[in-house]
Amino acid sequence: MERTIYNASVTERSRGRPRAFDRDRAVLDAARLFWRRGYSGTSTRALTAALGLSTSSLYAAFGSKAGLFEEAVRTYAERYREIYQQAVAEKDVRTVFERVLVDSVHEFTQPGDTHPGCLISSSVMTDSTSTLDTSAYVAELHSSNERALLVRIEQAVRDEQLAVGTDAAALTGLVQSLWHGLSVRSNGDTSREDLLATARLAHQLICRQLAPAAGFSGRL
Repeated sequence: MERTIYNASVTERSRGRPRAFDRDRAVLDAARLFWRRGYSGTSTRALTAALGLSTSSLYAAFGSKAGLFEEAVRTYAERYREIYQQAVAEKDVRTVFERVLVDSVHEFTQPGDTHPGCLISSSVMTDSTSTLDTSAYVAELHSSNERALLVRIEQAVRDEQLAVGTDAAALTGLVQSLWHGLSVRSNGDTSREDLLATARLAHQLICRQLAPAAGFSGRL
């Protein structure tokens, strides 16, 4: 219910006062809209309505619709690079696998009021135009994460944390395939608990299959 006041001019000024610009909130709201409608299906008019900005203000802040889309993807994708970097720094390779899978699931399933979902595995990425730099950025991100994991697995084989003869490239591909599968499922109706159960089972199976004959305790 609108509060009645006697000074009409004050009422009009209050109604017309623009809200303070919160860039983080604007990027999150835009990311949600892109996730639901795709890049092509999200008009500039829809973005300005959702963000509470005029078209000129949106362009001043982000350059273009494409610029806003790129910032949204980078904002929520860069966390995955951090997850891999933190994981490969672990001393025990079993913990490396666990952190890549489990920490990523936690990131995929962040609360909706602070996170739009995993944009980089959603259909919005295949909908973006070829003129955007976003696809190249996502490809570089995946490649960087894969290289970091491969180097760490190769080191684990040399250190005999993994069985002699372990195919480091194949194992890297397996972990990456699991990562992408968990990401895709997170964009459906799969709960965090179910995703974590899958990630932990995969972790157990990898560790049991690839552990050296001696020295593996089975602790997870």
